[in-house]
Amino acid sequence: MTETYRRILLASRPEGLVTEGNLEVDDSATVPEPADGEALVRVRYLSIDPTIRTWMNDAPGYLPPIGLGDVVRSGGIGEVVASRSPAYPVGSQVFGLTGWQEYVLAQGGAMTVLPEGVEPGAVLGVYGTTGMTAYFGLFDVGGITAGEAVLVSGAAGATGSVVGQLARIADASRVVGIAGSAEKCAWLVDELGFDEAINYRTEDVAARVRTSLPGGADVFFDNVGGPILDVGLANLAMHARVVLCGAISQYNEDRPTGPRNYTNLIFKRARMEGFLILDYMDRFPEAQLQMAGWVTEGRIKHREHVVDGLEHAGEALNLLFSGGNTGKVVVAL
Repeated sequence: MTETYRRILLASRPEGLVTEGNLEVDDSATVPEPADGEALVRVRYLSIDPTIRTWMNDAPGYLPPIGLGDVVRSGGIGEVVASRSPAYPVGSQVFGLTGWQEYVLAQGGAMTVLPEGVEPGAVLGVYGTTGMTAYFGLFDVGGITAGEAVLVSGAAGATGSVVGQLARIADASRVVGIAGSAEKCAWLVDELGFDEAINYRTEDVAARVRTSLPGGADVFFDNVGGPILDVGLANLAMHARVVLCGAISQYNEDRPTGPRNYTNLIFKRARMEGFLILDYMDRFPEAQLQMAGWVTEGRIKHREHVVDGLEHAGEALNLLFSGGNTGKVVVAL
């Protein structure tokens, strides 16, 4: 009897949050047999990232949109269950683009074999694209130096939480985060070492940023966009650097709003720069080695928000936009 597997296809383009009608659970696909040079991977964990939502739009980007009827694109970790490639031994754990499905074929050098014993959550988080985004965004794009003040939006997310800890390692004078609940703010201060955390749902963010960073932010690492970006732009130190990592508040909007306070970049002789982590992939090994040392020393902590079941992947993606997660969102199949 032919074995089939489940996969989630993009049925229609979302308007706002992803709904059940935007996705189709297909359980009729046949589990493929690997050809020469290929391996069959059973997917175990999916990395849930804000960029997946942008790929669902019919709009140009750094990768083409997900086609209607195609498997939803994402990274993930899986186990090699059949192989006709010496690069992928049976039983090894691999990381790469898996998509929202139970099986995927690994071809050529498309996937990375993981060392034994490594935590899946850490691979998808601090050692994966989110951790690497924090590392290169803060050090290369932000150019942080000792004694500088750092403001982080989306600070309780997978990337923002690492940014704040890296700033602490870099001997920042102050590290202030913006998050969406009292519990998240307490986690940032009590466990991750932020000096202060601002609850944007219950506090006057502009007033708190002014009092928390009276000299302004030397580095503003923005994951959010929208009104929070405006608050950060209004509170810059001289020669500040604004790191545009993401604009999660805008991804579900039909008419995204741009910043009003951008002229402060002129007055403060500051710069605002966006980046894509794809530009730094050849330097991942050096950063991952450094991050591994800090994790071992306990200087970087990480948390995963695990959602069980492939069928709940769409709900897991929506958590990123509703603020329902703390740390890295992972779907366990």
